[in-house]
Amino acid sequence: MNQREIVIQVILHFLVFIFYAFERDGIFFQEQKIVYFIQYALAANVINYFLLPRFYYKKKYVRFFINISIVVFTVIVFEELVLEQLYFPDDRAKQFPGLLFTLSQVLPVITILSGFKFAWDALGKQREVEMLKLAAQDSELQYLKSQINPHFLFNNLNNLYSYAIEKSPKTPEIILELSGILRYMLYECRDKYVALEKEVEHLRNFIKISEMQIEERGEVRFEANNIRMGFRVAPLILNVFVENAFKHSTASQSRDIFINVSVDLSENGTLAFLCQNTYNAQSNTQSMTRGIGLDNVRKRLQLIYPDAHDLRIMQAENKFEVRLDIDLTKSH
Repeated sequence: MNQREIVIQVILHFLVFIFYAFERDGIFFQEQKIVYFIQYALAANVINYFLLPRFYYKKKYVRFFINISIVVFTVIVFEELVLEQLYFPDDRAKQFPGLLFTLSQVLPVITILSGFKFAWDALGKQREVEMLKLAAQDSELQYLKSQINPHFLFNNLNNLYSYAIEKSPKTPEIILELSGILRYMLYECRDKYVALEKEVEHLRNFIKISEMQIEERGEVRFEANNIRMGFRVAPLILNVFVENAFKHSTASQSRDIFINVSVDLSENGTLAFLCQNTYNAQSNTQSMTRGIGLDNVRKRLQLIYPDAHDLRIMQAENKFEVRLDIDLTKSH
């Protein structure tokens, strides 16, 4: 029992005692009232700190209710044979008013004190469950995010190797762009959310370095509208779609490649992302709607924006399109 619970229990016992001791003529702190209440409080504490953890929380319900019955029976017997003989020898001690009447006098205080403890424990368990869920969710997000960086690095190191073999003058530029992107991914994306303008700038750089794969084989467009400060977004949530577009377009087409990416922020804080790319269906051996990258981003969206995103992926004969809407006002 922690200090906070002790303080609340003391306050609760005091308030319950006031209601228990209240009479028409006022509140009387009579000796018998105090003794009777102490007896009920002791019974409630036996239930709270012995019977509940030892039997009820371990799902030994039959033994729990048997022991509660024993505790209540003990209270009644002690009250009838000892307390009433001591405080009311001339009237109440001479007759037993009946079990139901006696229970109606004993149970209310015990029930209130025990019920509060049960509710307190239930809230504590609920908080523990929520903390465990958050910890598990954070671990899963970190794992999913960690899968992105090696995937991106592997693809671009292959491109860099090709340029180095050809001794292309673009090699230093690629190294510089790649180092900037990796710096962002490794050091600025540790938080759950990043500033939207930084993420868009990173996406722009990402597309710039990926565009080198196409050379003269096609066209790449990127457009960002109404991007303003004050909004935050999950980092690297859009990269997977763009990387997927470049990978499939360049692998399946030798010319007429077209990739179109746009990001737009509406007045109400909804981020609208569009990624379109052409591809040659006959050259693709696997469906573009599947793969580790897309499964990864689907899981991240479900974890971070469970009720605040709409993802639509459409695949036609030679065109692949991704539309993603995220309500950034629900970012925490």
